[in-house]
Amino acid sequence: MSVVVVVRGGWEGHRPIEATDRFAARLRAQGHEVVTTLETYRDADLLGRADLIVQCWTMGTITAEQLAGLDAAVRAGTGLAGWHGGLIDAFRESTGYQRITGGQFVHHPPEFVGYQVRPVSGHPVVAGIGPFDVHTERYQIHVDPAIEVHAVTDVDGVAVPVVWTTRFGAGRVFVTTVGHELKDLEVPEHEEIIMRGLAWACR
Repeated sequence: MSVVVVVRGGWEGHRPIEATDRFAARLRAQGHEVVTTLETYRDADLLGRADLIVQCWTMGTITAEQLAGLDAAVRAGTGLAGWHGGLIDAFRESTGYQRITGGQFVHHPPEFVGYQVRPVSGHPVVAGIGPFDVHTERYQIHVDPAIEVHAVTDVDGVAVPVVWTTRFGAGRVFVTTVGHELKDLEVPEHEEIIMRGLAWACR
């Protein structure tokens, strides 16, 4: 049985409790032990047995001790996964944290926009899933060129990453930029991508 740790909090606009509860329930139903705590990154014993961290913590700050705990856990093989600002608009001032996720939120249009998410790889997180539409925030991001991009959206002729994976040490990291509202997590194709991403990132 895998141990999945959920780290949630920060800006309430992304509904961190409700959003993570949606996936925690499904993970429990699959037989995973799910622990929800805010002190995870300072708990070396818990991190040492964690197979996956699902984070939904927007903005806020991370202490040097917390970052060191997260860094060490992922390097050692604990997976990290999440969506939207809960993963890539967290701890804005920490470049060490951004090295782990492989990307960082920069900007989004002031209003929600409709756009198409287009899978572009054969990776297991998107294999067999066709293009699908969402109406939500569209993130502009800065990314590490080492990430593997699996879905994009086209903005003014430029393919902007939406779903990617990366590795940090022995750990696997899964990111999707979609997920501002709960309804974004309920789009069938996107929900499937997230569930696959959680499974892929899990040790």
